[in-house]
Amino acid sequence: MNKEEIKNILPHRDDMLLLDEVELNDGVACGKKLITGEEFFLRGHFPGNPVVPGVILCEILAQSVCVCLEDTIKSGELPFFTGLDKVKFKKPVKPGDVFETKCEITRVMAPFYFAKGNGYVDGKLCVSAEFSFAIKG
Repeated sequence: MNKEEIKNILPHRDDMLLLDEVELNDGVACGKKLITGEEFFLRGHFPGNPVVPGVILCEILAQSVCVCLEDTIKSGELPFFTGLDKVKFKKPVKPGDVFETKCEITRVMAPFYFAKGNGYVDGKLCVSAEFSFAIKG
């Protein structure tokens, strides 16, 4: 799924659509984001040593897992973060890196969805997290 196809599921646009592509394989959302160095969140984080902020990595995970709900999110509904838990940052993500996600839904109590995800660069774990969100109209 490319950016234009992702826009059919996610409401994010412009600088806040943080996925370049994503695929759904056996209930696991596998996403990719090339960190070019031109992203708004790198301008001040950190001058001379740009590092993708942890909250942005968590947002990429969340956007990735929403693809699992392609048939669940209806027109006019939005996914909202409701929680983050057990977040661990293992390795910084920097310009030139391709950040890859593997995320899945672990439990559903509609309208709440619980998920877990990992983010990698070159096969090395950079971040892991459990998180939840709600779909609201």
